[in-house]
Amino acid sequence: MSTIRNGLTARSVLLSVLLGTTPPRLPVRVLVRTTELFGIAEGTTRTALSRMAAAGEVEAQEGWYALAADRLLARQARQEASRSAVTQASWDGAWAQAVVSARGPRAAADRAALRAALTAARLAELREGVWLRPDNLGGAPTDLDGDDDLAWFRVFPAQSSGALAERLWDLDAWAESAVRLRAEMRALLDPLRRGDRAVLRDGFVLSAAVLRQFQSDPLLPATLLAQDWPGAKLREDYDRYDTAYRALLRTWLSEQ
Repeated sequence: MSTIRNGLTARSVLLSVLLGTTPPRLPVRVLVRTTELFGIAEGTTRTALSRMAAAGEVEAQEGWYALAADRLLARQARQEASRSAVTQASWDGAWAQAVVSARGPRAAADRAALRAALTAARLAELREGVWLRPDNLGGAPTDLDGDDDLAWFRVFPAQSSGALAERLWDLDAWAESAVRLRAEMRALLDPLRRGDRAVLRDGFVLSAAVLRQFQSDPLLPATLLAQDWPGAKLREDYDRYDTAYRALLRTWLSEQ
């Protein structure tokens, strides 16, 4: 399968399973068994959990581990929001504009962190320091609204909003990836429903790939998207797929 990634580490598997769980908290037994899907030994998993706890990424809670770092909790919240894809019911054509207005030089790490936060908030960079998106998500993101280095505006572009969206996002590439992921989920759905444990590993990686796809969805107003835009169908397919995958995973875990 094209979504399968080799060389997954214990940390990456642990983060994926916690980020995909609401609330992001699981017993050690489940975490250990999940990493075993990828041939990762229990000792390696427990060492990874200890290191993640020491780094403040997770915290131990009487035989359970939960996400602890603010950035990871924020990432998990964004992941949940991207899956539901809630936007405003109507859009008046306005765009949210964020302009980086820092005075003086900024450290490279600070610049990278701000760029990552703006991208995660589904803004795209028009030119250096100027970020835009249609204002259909409720204005400035709460985690960026108080940033003194950003000035926020509500603007109405003179050019076509459709042309501007195509300039800022590679919509064709996103749609092509979504179509491919839908096909991969369809290929695994029947084996999952039949209880074929051999697909649990590939199914886990595919789930993570679909969740990443959701997070890269710009969530544009429908008037700026092609009529066959696959966003809604991808989410419908994933709901069915996720239900089947979790049911089989629970069965597999209960047998150990």
